[in-house]
Amino acid sequence: MSSGIVFHAVAALVYTVLAASMWRRLQQAGSIEQTGRITRFCLLGALIVHGYALREAMLGTHHIFIGWALALSAAMWLGLMMYWLESLFIRIDGVQLLLLPAAAVVTLLAALFPQGVDVPHVGNPWLRIHLLIALAAYGLITIAALHAMLMALLDRHLHRPLDAPAARSILGRVLDAQPPLLVQEQLLFRIIFIGFIALTLAVGTGSVSSILLTGKILPFDHKTIFTLLSWLTFGVLLLGRHIRGWRGRVALRWTLVGFCFLILAYTGTRFVLEMILQRS
Repeated sequence: MSSGIVFHAVAALVYTVLAASMWRRLQQAGSIEQTGRITRFCLLGALIVHGYALREAMLGTHHIFIGWALALSAAMWLGLMMYWLESLFIRIDGVQLLLLPAAAVVTLLAALFPQGVDVPHVGNPWLRIHLLIALAAYGLITIAALHAMLMALLDRHLHRPLDAPAARSILGRVLDAQPPLLVQEQLLFRIIFIGFIALTLAVGTGSVSSILLTGKILPFDHKTIFTLLSWLTFGVLLLGRHIRGWRGRVALRWTLVGFCFLILAYTGTRFVLEMILQRS
């Protein structure tokens, strides 16, 4: 059994304990008080264990190992890191109600399904850097899309609250415990901004590695086209936010469109065959 599997299992256990503590507090008190230092310290410990698990599972001396469960784990780790850093400055404790159970499930999946493939040509340092930055960009954009969907659900809840007693006891309480929409919007745009920077760096390093390996600036395929469309979408969104103050549903739509372009870029036939079915 590899150390990556063991540390993913440990991280899943810690996330489960923290999630159970948060949900128990919600059921008993009906709300969530501000997260204490001990809980924040425990979450940081879980993130360190989780990060070490990813390092052991994915990064080798002469290879990069990628699998669907590990990719999900990396995305979740990035999202939790963003949350933890933001929680030092603003109160967003309610997000833990959703992030911690999701993190427990994802890390458990990474422990149970560690299969994947070694990425070729990672002896090229530019390709290695490109893959790591690209993985970070995909993870951040995925987290931004999920956050946008949460904001859409919260906006709907504010305008049409759930009146059924059963719904109020579960989903209604969770939504009531979420940070205000303005705070969530600030967090969303921070994630988008950092994800856009990572996506820009991914395109740049991808161009360099493509020139070194194939002599072409960028390969003309569906991956390149949809990646550039995603990059353009998020660039326009950030520009619209800065110039025209785009927010609310407009921002959510643009976020989801950019995410869809990125999904189309990396879940096409070639990706499925080479990375999931392990064919060439």
